[in-house]
Amino acid sequence: MNDQTPSSPRRSGGRAARRAIRSAPLALDKRAIGPGLQGGQLRVLSDIDIANIHEAALTALEEIGLADAPDTGIAILTGAGAILGDDGRIRFPRALVEDMLAVACKDVTLYGRDPSRDMHLGGKKVHYGTAGAAVHLVDVAGRDYRESTVQDLFDAARIADRLDNIHFLQRPMVCRDIPNNYEMDLNTIYACCRGTKKHVGVSFTEPDYVAGGLELLHMIAGSEDAWRARPFLSNSNCFVVPPMKFATEACRVMEECIAGGMPVLLLSAGMAGATAPSPVAGAIVQAVAECLAGVVYVNAIQPGYPAIFGTWPFGLDLRTGAMSVGSGEQALLTAGCAQMHQFYGIPGGAAAGASDSKMPDMQAGWEQMCSNVMAGLSGLNMVYEAAGMHASLLGFCHESLILGDDLIGQALRCVRGIDVNEETLALDVMRATCLGVNGAKGVGHYLGADQTLSRMESDYVYPNLGDRTSPKEWAEKDKPDLLEKATEKKEAILAERSLAEFDPAVDAAIRKRFAIHLPV
Repeated sequence: MNDQTPSSPRRSGGRAARRAIRSAPLALDKRAIGPGLQGGQLRVLSDIDIANIHEAALTALEEIGLADAPDTGIAILTGAGAILGDDGRIRFPRALVEDMLAVACKDVTLYGRDPSRDMHLGGKKVHYGTAGAAVHLVDVAGRDYRESTVQDLFDAARIADRLDNIHFLQRPMVCRDIPNNYEMDLNTIYACCRGTKKHVGVSFTEPDYVAGGLELLHMIAGSEDAWRARPFLSNSNCFVVPPMKFATEACRVMEECIAGGMPVLLLSAGMAGATAPSPVAGAIVQAVAECLAGVVYVNAIQPGYPAIFGTWPFGLDLRTGAMSVGSGEQALLTAGCAQMHQFYGIPGGAAAGASDSKMPDMQAGWEQMCSNVMAGLSGLNMVYEAAGMHASLLGFCHESLILGDDLIGQALRCVRGIDVNEETLALDVMRATCLGVNGAKGVGHYLGADQTLSRMESDYVYPNLGDRTSPKEWAEKDKPDLLEKATEKKEAILAERSLAEFDPAVDAAIRKRFAIHLPV
């Protein structure tokens, strides 16, 4: 029996009562899908494959090591047992890696400002959300691209907050209208947190900017103690520059974030064929090795600190040198990484759901669904860039984010799988339908069966915008267009105030302390 089966809703009172039950919103625990469904049905790597990748990663750490650690990192890592070579590279003995894996945090909770939005990671629980650093917003009406702004980011957060299947918001685009990097970093925090109460992820440009970010977060939370008790924002940290080098300034950012109680995403984003080996297996090996170095780094600072194992290898179109984030190879990279996270027992994340297409079109649909489904079926804890991302990560689209909510809903239904038990085998229903009961003839169909009516919401996922009408009905409704419907929903959401708005007194204090670019 699949333990993800929602309970059947209780029914009483005949047809009118059943209609009332079906028209009312289902309780969260009765819905067919939701955050944290258990994946893992798909295994693209065998146990031998996983062992070989692990062995290769340990060999790379021991023999090749990583260059360019900051002075603070050198002290932290060598103090834990890493070896600084004459060539300046830090190498990691196998015993050190194994010791740090033993103390690494295995069960991470990423908090939301609203406790109902908390995400409990670990095992094969699956969550989908946004991510990226797109520098453009996709204008579907004009079929054009323009530079993204802080208002665009705020709007993306507000939209994501209203979408059931977007479980977290990692900053998907850069505020190109704020040239001062310190102000950009703080406005990114402000715009995201003012737009959603779901968990938020951001990055910092410089280590010195973290203190200001933490001060802002303390103000939003109410106090430093309240922040540390429930840190609702994490640091997306590209602590390595593939191949096999530390990103010096990002490492110092990571150290400051850990001191401030902020969870970290250890992000390795090599590009297969350019900054990572070309074979899918080799790209995974390097990403795993780099993230294992991050595990040592974090746990040498504070054993058991919450960190996400962020293997993000990307594909490359070797004909042109362009990224191929919408490819089948990308889906395999991500699915393989998910299995490595499970092998180490550490919560992990990887990229899926992005498209190389410039617009939310058929190409975008097949590319986004392919990797999103495979990531979920592989049991990836955090599926980043799962909706809205186009042009090989250069463009973000509000309408595509909304359409992605429908798409991810179908992906989650695949993750949930098939429930097999006495009720779902349905022999009694088949007998009654085909043979009849109490002398009455069977009706020959299941449309009015109690089981059909009681499970229609708990077993099936229905698209919000996707069109399942007949051609005749479609024509009678003036041939509605999917993108037009997404635009209408976007405009309806943005016409309302954000549900995550700060208390006016808190907002006024924030604006007095920091240069906030969004209007009141």
